[in-house]
Amino acid sequence: MKMYVLLCSFVLSLLSFPALSAPVDINKADVKALSVALYGVGTKAAAAIVEYRGKHGPFKSVNELTKVKGIGPKTVERNRANMTVGEPQKK
Repeated sequence: MKMYVLLCSFVLSLLSFPALSAPVDINKADVKALSVALYGVGTKAAAAIVEYRGKHGPFKSVNELTKVKGIGPKTVERNRANMTVGEPQKK
């Protein structure tokens, strides 16, 4: 029984792991979605992403996140598979 409880706890923790969820669109996600979906990104950094996006327009690539104060190359690499910039807009 104890082993069953441990196994269930482990499985539930995996289900909440950000890398197992659908990629987050950094051009559309709000502060809460960014802070939940991205490893190492708290509400302060997520708010900085939303603010930067509001001032400078949508990100063209996930690499542009390094222009946001508090987001470095290691954070981008750690989350690369879990981020998208959405579909390019047609002109």
